[in-house]
Amino acid sequence: MAAPSCRRAALRGCAIGGGAAARWRRPLLPGGCGPRGAAGACRALAVEVGGRKMELSSGKLARFADGSAVVQLGDTAVMVTAVSKTKPSASQFMPLVVDYRQKAAAAGRIPTNYLRRELGSTDKEILTSRVIDRSIRPLFPAGYFYDTQILCNLLAVDGVNDPDILAINGASAALALSDIPWNGPIGAVRVGLVDGETIINPTRKQLSSSALNLVVAGAPQNQVVMLEATAENILQQDFCHAIKVGVKQTQHIIQGIQQLVKEQGVVKRTVQKLYVAPEEIVECANKLASNKIYAVFTDSGHDKISRDEAINKIRLETEEQLKEKFPEAEPYEIIEAFNVVSKDIFRNLVLNEYRRCDGRDLTSLRDIKCEVDMFKMLHGSALFQRGQTQVLCTVTFDSIESSVKSDVISTAVSGIKDKNFMLHYEFPPYATNEIGKVGGMNRRELGHGALAERALKPVIPEDFPFTIRVTSEVLESNGSSSMASACGGSLALMDAGVPVSSAVAGVAIGLITKCSLENGGIEDYRLLTDILGIEDYYGDMDFKMAGTNKGITALQVDLKLPGIPIKIVMEAIQQATETIHVPLSKRLRFVGPGAYNLKKLQAQTGVTVSQLDEETYSVFAPTPIAMHEAREFIRDICKDDQEVNLEFGAVYTATITEIRDSGVMVKLYPNMTPVLLHNSQLDQRKIKHPSALGLEVGQEIQVKYFGRDPTDGRMRLSRKILQSPATTVLKTLTDKNSIVLGGTIPQSSTSSQ
Repeated sequence: MAAPSCRRAALRGCAIGGGAAARWRRPLLPGGCGPRGAAGACRALAVEVGGRKMELSSGKLARFADGSAVVQLGDTAVMVTAVSKTKPSASQFMPLVVDYRQKAAAAGRIPTNYLRRELGSTDKEILTSRVIDRSIRPLFPAGYFYDTQILCNLLAVDGVNDPDILAINGASAALALSDIPWNGPIGAVRVGLVDGETIINPTRKQLSSSALNLVVAGAPQNQVVMLEATAENILQQDFCHAIKVGVKQTQHIIQGIQQLVKEQGVVKRTVQKLYVAPEEIVECANKLASNKIYAVFTDSGHDKISRDEAINKIRLETEEQLKEKFPEAEPYEIIEAFNVVSKDIFRNLVLNEYRRCDGRDLTSLRDIKCEVDMFKMLHGSALFQRGQTQVLCTVTFDSIESSVKSDVISTAVSGIKDKNFMLHYEFPPYATNEIGKVGGMNRRELGHGALAERALKPVIPEDFPFTIRVTSEVLESNGSSSMASACGGSLALMDAGVPVSSAVAGVAIGLITKCSLENGGIEDYRLLTDILGIEDYYGDMDFKMAGTNKGITALQVDLKLPGIPIKIVMEAIQQATETIHVPLSKRLRFVGPGAYNLKKLQAQTGVTVSQLDEETYSVFAPTPIAMHEAREFIRDICKDDQEVNLEFGAVYTATITEIRDSGVMVKLYPNMTPVLLHNSQLDQRKIKHPSALGLEVGQEIQVKYFGRDPTDGRMRLSRKILQSPATTVLKTLTDKNSIVLGGTIPQSSTSSQ
């Protein structure tokens, strides 16, 4: 018994939580640090994120890995390792594998299966692995085709702080501290919204009552790398604010990792080769094929299949010619040279000519067709077709006992509970005219289904007495099948009689950028609404957003760039939204009595108008035609509504346009809507009618401007105050527009005499 006693005496212990049981920690080696000298020394720091300390450390655990880091928040700790081979892979893509595994021991539990050990990956593990992958993949160098593996090992889970955010930051730290070529670091936070208050990295209890679950991965200089969100009909302005707050907080984590990298003196390895096409082969391919490719991409008569066949025919012809001219070139260089040429032509059409290969403008949706009640025997069914993307959705009801049961380990580690609503997404190979394995479920299908499920979940009644299963089978695919699943699922739920709070729709937004050759920054860009598969393939972003007429319910953003400015993200969210600036003085005219004008605008055009602040309104239109009609309607009701910015306390010349019992109507400039100058502000003496002062229509008088009434925005003018001996300065005005559609309010020009 002596040996166990000695071992216990050597342990450093600390009780975590409460109760009789205590968890003990022991250093890896005496002294805690490794024996590898300065480069392998333990390094740790704490960064403040959202008012709490997040600890980052390296150099103590898993020192044989190319990079290793431990991230801790509260008593939840995650170790992440990064290893990349030095010899290239045979793959013609970036062979990155991310594995996030839940450990029962980390939560102080024993697995409940018959083997009493962790078995296959759960849905939560796969989805978290995808989020990490999407956050770090865009920052690897182009052509880096070396097998790379990221492993996330849960060391401890306190049941308060979720480990998934720590895993993203751990992957960033492990890659940044390794010699693997990677253009990081990044930082990640979760943003919640509880009682209107934005919370960074909310606890599980806070998250259970949060209207928003947003994961933000950011790069240096406030760039956005990845977004993933579930929301309870969050308004656009609240959602945008949450993204901005999240990106700002990620900068603290990035700075902490950069400090660790600087202290460790990391030097990145020199790789054998980056698989990019040689310039001379690209130039030759451009001469041989550019005109033919241009002709195909500008022919809007092509559909997906015919366009692909035409491009492949040109590809085969060009590759044969390139092989003859460059017999020593590797097969990949020939293939990639053609890809570079076709990609550049496709992108330049959008950037320079504002042309899309199917003939649409940049903001148009494809034609949509919907059918419901497809099969009488089903509880609910719908067929949703958008362009050449076709999805069949079905709804099945069962008893509440058929709900998805969460095992105790998943509940302890990730907080997942039973759920009685699920959406299963299937993507068979015939959807893209291919042959492939059928059966099972891959990571892509699971991720797309989870996104559509998150989009629909907020509209399902919480007290619905049955378990609901929605299946979404993609029958044809040419872009945005996950958002088609959200649309089709919404139709099928309504067909089944589920009392959803609102219909749900989703769309994918794409991005084409032009980057500077000097600093790599984005010089120019175009956003594309409702992208095709080829626009996703050749583009830089897949921005999927779903919601109702009340707000946003789900969002997923995948990038191929190492980061984009927040400005582009905001524009993508507002792609079908226009902002209108209405001065306070014109609010009554714009809104109308009893909001008559707004109601009429929405009824006639189908747009939705939301007030963002005192002078700004957001107009959401389902189609560009509806937006155009809304613009014309607004211009019509506000066509005489023009003004300039007036200086408080200044004196202006006003022209009387009408005599009333209560006062005179005056205009300060020709196109201004007349305002009332009340009898009480006409003269120091009390008068009952303006005729007592001999005022006439067309007469010019001097008035002093005292701003706007804060309640109704009416202009406050006075002639009476000018009868005092105070010295005043007379102002002369010129005409300026006041209602501004989709832009900023122009500055006025005033000149003193």
